[in-house]
Amino acid sequence: MSFTLTDLRKGFDRAGYITDESTALTVFLSLELEKPLLIEGAPGVGKTEMGKVLAEILETELIRLQCYEGLDETKALYEWNYQRQLLRIQMNRNFEDEQVREEDLFSDQYLLERPLLKAIRSEISPVLLIDEVDKCDPEFEAFLFEVLSDFQVSIPELGTVEAQNIPVVVLTSNSERELSDGLKRRCLYLYLDFPAVEKEVEIIKARVPDTVERLAWDMARVVAQLRRQPDLRKKPSIAETLDWARALVSLHREKLDGSLVAGTLNLLLKTRSDQQLFHREIGPEGIDKFLQKPESGGEIGRCR
Repeated sequence: MSFTLTDLRKGFDRAGYITDESTALTVFLSLELEKPLLIEGAPGVGKTEMGKVLAEILETELIRLQCYEGLDETKALYEWNYQRQLLRIQMNRNFEDEQVREEDLFSDQYLLERPLLKAIRSEISPVLLIDEVDKCDPEFEAFLFEVLSDFQVSIPELGTVEAQNIPVVVLTSNSERELSDGLKRRCLYLYLDFPAVEKEVEIIKARVPDTVERLAWDMARVVAQLRRQPDLRKKPSIAETLDWARALVSLHREKLDGSLVAGTLNLLLKTRSDQQLFHREIGPEGIDKFLQKPESGGEIGRCR
């Protein structure tokens, strides 16, 4: 590697990705050892953003594979451009002396690279982001483990393709199912949780610098308490907190109150049941009561 742990931390700071020493060290070691980085955590804690930020820091291409149930090798590795092959065959029917050979049809010009093959064949080491790997089938996970073990793939018509430069691999998981021990052994493991209030204030100020100090603290405190609501279906993500901050800055607000939270609630809570839960269990008056308490005290709740 051409940069140190300190350089990596500075890169995170420049990108506005606020992290702690332990997280930065784990990421650094994954780069140093050329090992895939497996990041688990709840939706919205910044797992996908890690891959994007690494591509920015390393000044390289980001190649993303979005996993889903039913994903197979052809969608992740490569496909042949059958339409173009058929067109070639039809065009050559008009020339009796020119026959189409099989090796002509199965060559690079008819190969459609999908994310895994594109990452392996890249001339410059890219960041390969394999997003939500827990959504794919166990069979595809086993195939993925083989690819990440050797960083090579076999294409029957072209032979074995080996990576000239090992990609930086980031896998994310929302823990919807348990991943195999084989895949975990191949990776360095990192767990990301929702940030503490102090850290979320730093994130808000880094990403939305026009946010005044008082507003940033009020927002971070309210969001943290909303995430603690046991019956909430979808907890507000960091990205949604930042959208909320941008909205409040555009409204020229410098502090929160219950009425403002209720009026902009659709930026934080994205299901009807969660919004109803807020109005039923908390309400604007609950927010006002909570914000009047010291920063370290009290739970959010409806004013009785």
